[in-house]
Amino acid sequence: MLDRLLERGRKWQYTSKTKIDLEDVGYSNKITNKAILKILENAGARQSETIHFGLNDMENVGFSWILLGWKVKILKRPIYNEELTINTWGRDSNRIFTYRDYEIYDESGKLCAIATSKWAIVDINTGKLRELTPEIIEKYQCETKKVFEEDYTLKLKEPVTIIRKQEYKAQRRDIDINKHIHNLYYLDYAYEVLPEEVYEAPECNNIEIMYKKQIRLNDEFKCLYTKEENQNIVTMKSEDENTLHAIIKLY
Repeated sequence: MLDRLLERGRKWQYTSKTKIDLEDVGYSNKITNKAILKILENAGARQSETIHFGLNDMENVGFSWILLGWKVKILKRPIYNEELTINTWGRDSNRIFTYRDYEIYDESGKLCAIATSKWAIVDINTGKLRELTPEIIEKYQCETKKVFEEDYTLKLKEPVTIIRKQEYKAQRRDIDINKHIHNLYYLDYAYEVLPEEVYEAPECNNIEIMYKKQIRLNDEFKCLYTKEENQNIVTMKSEDENTLHAIIKLY
């Protein structure tokens, strides 16, 4: 089924432009972390569309891309209505996982943010991961260029101690096409458990997220907050705290 998608064009790096909307800025009129993740994710999705490996193409053959994690470093925060240029490319794929890197530039050409993300292909019907064949990897013309010097393995550890926690229930508004909470909204829930002094301070310029298990409509879950070595860590777990959904680090 995926084979017929491989017969179409190839393009290793994709460049797109976008303007910062009102919903993308916070108190200070500067772009928020959530908006940055949205812009990055959309850029990657659009590249996949150009090589006919996007959402609609994948869904038609029973598969979907799933996001497993982020690492983002923000160097400068543009303001409302600025036009941004986003470069993205695939890199370092193996049999199951593939990575995608990003750069965001402002109107003057200054680098604003760099990021890397981890992805896999899942069978929509079985929920099982699909092998990334050499043909799929070649489709993206994966590069060796990477924005972070160190390797990004996406293995975040659960903190030992917890300072505070809050309980939530997954809402209809948060559910995406895969029938679980969209990855961007994990950040919303994490922010709600942050202490007031952390939330009111300027946003952290480093983000690391590991997505572990999906949260579906009406699922009850907890956000558990702690701070370790100046890093704010939010662990998202099931109501009984036996199932790990995600770990989010902000620093």
